[in-house]
Amino acid sequence: MTCPKCSIQLQEGFLLEVTRNGRRSTEWVEGRPVPSFWTGLQLKGRTRLDVTSFRCPRCGFLELYAPAKGSASR
Repeated sequence: MTCPKCSIQLQEGFLLEVTRNGRRSTEWVEGRPVPSFWTGLQLKGRTRLDVTSFRCPRCGFLELYAPAKGSASR
């Protein structure tokens, strides 16, 4: 993959979420966020996919991808 702005190779990585329970990679969740008193957001029954990130080392452009449904859902 190359940067659409700089035309150089993008570096693969991930976005880090820091929570009270530790660290984890970012997830994509289908639908709009719905508040929950106990957990912050309602997630039950929603598709959740890990997010992969690619970054341009020159300009910092980020491109995000979630795998096809079913390959990494939780």
